[in-house]
Amino acid sequence: MRIGSVWLAACTLVLLINPAYSAQSTITEAVGNACMGDDKSRKQTEDAALADAKRMAVEFASTYVKSETSIKDFVLEKDLLSAYARAEVKLLREPARRWHKDPNAGDCLEIAIKAEVIPDLTVLAKMTAQSPALADDPSGPLQVKAWADKPAYKAGEKIKVYIKGNKPFYARVIYQDAAGAMVQILPNPYRTDDYFNGGVIYEIPAGHDQFELEVSPPFGAEIVLVYASSSPLGEIITEAQGGVFQVKTRAADIGVMTRGIKLLKKPAGNSAGAILPKPAASEFSEEKVSVATTR
Repeated sequence: MRIGSVWLAACTLVLLINPAYSAQSTITEAVGNACMGDDKSRKQTEDAALADAKRMAVEFASTYVKSETSIKDFVLEKDLLSAYARAEVKLLREPARRWHKDPNAGDCLEIAIKAEVIPDLTVLAKMTAQSPALADDPSGPLQVKAWADKPAYKAGEKIKVYIKGNKPFYARVIYQDAAGAMVQILPNPYRTDDYFNGGVIYEIPAGHDQFELEVSPPFGAEIVLVYASSSPLGEIITEAQGGVFQVKTRAADIGVMTRGIKLLKKPAGNSAGAILPKPAASEFSEEKVSVATTR
C-alpha cells in the first residue's frame, strides 16, 4: 500500500460485498445483586450476582433497541426483540464488586458490569433475508457495510474502499496487511472527522486524503475492519505515519478498546409525565472483510 511518499507492506485484492463476518450489538452497563443467605457460598453468590447483572444488561439492551428503533413491520419488530431475548453477553471490563451487609439476608454482593449484548445473529440474518431493505432502513438497528470498487486487483493497481451506514454513526476503519501490520485509514491525519451521515457512501481514500491504496507485496490474506457505533468510539493508540495512523495497540486489544464507549443516560418521560433516565446504551456494528493479494 502506498501512503503518500511512504511505502507500507500492504495491499488488497478483493473486498467482498458480502463480508466474512458482520455483527450488530448493543453496549450497555448494568448492576446485579445477590445475597448469601443460609444456602449460598461466596462463590455461588458471586455467580448469582453476575448472572443477575447479565440479565439486566439484556433487559436494558432490549429496552434501548425498542425505544431507538421504529420498525413499522410488526413481525420484524417481534423478531428483533426475539433476537435480543436470546442474546449472548460479553464483558468488556473486569466487573466492579461491592460486598455489604444486609440485616435480613446477611452478606450481599453488588456487581457492576459494562457489557456487549450480542443478539441471536441467525434471527437477524433471517430478518434481512425476509426484508433486504432493512439494511438501509434508518428505523432499524445500526448496520454499516463495506465494499470495494471492483472484485479483483493486481500489483500496482489502486483500490477504493467504501462504507455506508443506514443511520448516522461514528466509525474507525483499520487495514491489516498480510504481515500483520495495522494502519487506521479512517479517520486519518487529513480527514479527522469520525462522524458520518446515514445513507451516504463514503470513499476511502477520498480526494482530500493524502494516501493511496496501491497493491504491493507481501501478498496473502489481509483484512479491512470497520467499527461503528451510535456513540463516540473508545480510543486506541496510534501514531501519524504519512497520510494514515499506524496502530500501536495490540491487535487483540483493538476490539475491546474500541468498544470502550462512554455511555450517557438520556432523559425520557413516563406515563405520568415524570422525567426518568433511559438505560445507558449504544448501538454497535462491526464489519470484518477478508481480502487477498496477487502479483
